Amino acid sequence: MAQPLMPHATASWLVDQTSLSFEQIANFCGLHILEVQAIADDTAATKLTGRDPIRAFELTLAEIDKGQADPSYSLKMFREPEAVTRTKGPRYTPVSKRADKPDGIAWIIRNHPEVSDGQIGKLIGTTRTTIAAIRDRTHWNMANITPKDPVTLGLSSQRELDAIVAKAAKAAGLEAPVDNRLEGDRAALISQLRTERDDATKLAEQIASGEVDRPLLAGGIVDPFKR
Repeated sequence: MAQPLMPHATASWLVDQTSLSFEQIANFCGLHILEVQAIADDTAATKLTGRDPIRAFELTLAEIDKGQADPSYSLKMFREPEAVTRTKGPRYTPVSKRADKPDGIAWIIRNHPEVSDGQIGKLIGTTRTTIAAIRDRTHWNMANITPKDPVTLGLSSQRELDAIVAKAAKAAGLEAPVDNRLEGDRAALISQLRTERDDATKLAEQIASGEVDRPLLAGGIVDPFKR
């Protein structure tokens, strides 16, 4: 069943302006009857400003009159509220993170110059004018802009950033960048683990052949890996 666009505010108006039963209001607004009771008793968690469903074309006065005349009557919606759709344009960014946008833009411009202004705008949720100002260093706050990874700033996901960089690199005929920052550490770790494994195997063989005694830990516990 269709519900008003603002069910709690509509319920508040109906409680104050009509003699409809709490059950009728609850059914029409898609609320629990106890929520309507709380609104009527002014004990709801949030103070509400009533919303007139007649002016919103969700109810007619005639329909309200029918409900007031018959407590068992279920109110019928006159016109369903229009669904809110996402329009084309820059992606939404929380207010708390909007100040970080210039830093994220500057980072992409510096590290991935092949990414177009249109791609940056779509990823970060900004305008071409802002991007151009940062690119040519005429932005009004340029002195305070510090390039920072947009993923770290929470402006995009790593997957989104990687996808745009790869697409831009392909369009520019470049090889997509590969993150090799951990390669050296990974190789060193693998080498260390192999060495420790070989040492442990060699020690076990020496203990088994009697070449060395099995070492003891504190309390007389055998340490199988210590020479």
